[in-house]
Amino acid sequence: MIQEEDLTVDGAMTDPKGDRSLTPGKQADPDLFTHVVEKRKDGIVVRSAKAHQTGALNSHWILVMPTMTMTKEDSDYALSFVAPADAEGIFYIYGRQSCDTRKLERGEIDVGNKEFGGHEALMVFDNLFVPWENVFMCGEYEYSGALVERFAGYHRQSYGGCKVGVGDVLIGAAALAADYNGAAKASHIKDKLIEMMHLNETLYACGIACSAEGHQTASGNYLIDLLLANVCKQNVTRLPYEIARLAEDIAGGLMVTMASEQDLRHPEIGKIVEKYFKGIASVPTEHRCRVLRLIENVTLGTAAVGYRTESMHGAGSPQAQRIMISRQGNLEHKKKLAKEIAGIKD
Repeated sequence: MIQEEDLTVDGAMTDPKGDRSLTPGKQADPDLFTHVVEKRKDGIVVRSAKAHQTGALNSHWILVMPTMTMTKEDSDYALSFVAPADAEGIFYIYGRQSCDTRKLERGEIDVGNKEFGGHEALMVFDNLFVPWENVFMCGEYEYSGALVERFAGYHRQSYGGCKVGVGDVLIGAAALAADYNGAAKASHIKDKLIEMMHLNETLYACGIACSAEGHQTASGNYLIDLLLANVCKQNVTRLPYEIARLAEDIAGGLMVTMASEQDLRHPEIGKIVEKYFKGIASVPTEHRCRVLRLIENVTLGTAAVGYRTESMHGAGSPQAQRIMISRQGNLEHKKKLAKEIAGIKD
């Protein structure tokens, strides 16, 4: 149905979690993890919330999954289901972002990226009813860990594409800023742009690798290579930060001290802004302002939510990938190889 009707699905995995030192069932407030509060003949009633839900308000359906491996005592939290995004019992609290008040100001330049953007929301389940035909897991805690690992693996694979696309835009913006500053021919600028491209293509290579190394499962769909997917996301927690740092380096300090568009358009002050914010003579001051605001948007502003911070915490924070790398890395096999080559016989 999702494919035939070309619908968008929000994968909802991250619970609020509350006290991280306690299991779901031992929280002071049981609603801090998504759980069943009532089982009926025709379905279940669910209560809790899912945090950091990127794109939830743009989605047609919500696919809910457990946020961690559950044990028998937490079987009420071993839960997976789908629901229409506008179902009665679901509501959303829109997330605040840095610089989001720029959208309310006059003009478009200071927004940084007026055409494309994202959003995050807290998705709340207020006694949501889910019919049994839309329930995939309800108490089968022994399968929760595999579900978490596989969904997270697909999500971590995707970062080798989405963050790289934003990186391409940021690299292009940094190169334009260098052009407008009259610094494009400087050897250190060229070297920084090369480094940005190298880092960005490294991320892309990781995304391609975990996809190409995937295998077909018994059900017929393909599962990415989980080890390489986690390596991909581990790199994403680091390399975009360096790409952003280099972009800020190339852009220069005007990126964060520039006057507003309102001042640029002012009948008196605008002439002064035009004069002193000028870069090379052949490029309008407005063009320079626009590209610097774009860099600011991606590295510090509203788009930084989806580039910098999401690179760190999206699809699991860095330690989650390190745990999976440890599990999937087959260290004992590597020890065996070393023993054989070294001639060590147990």
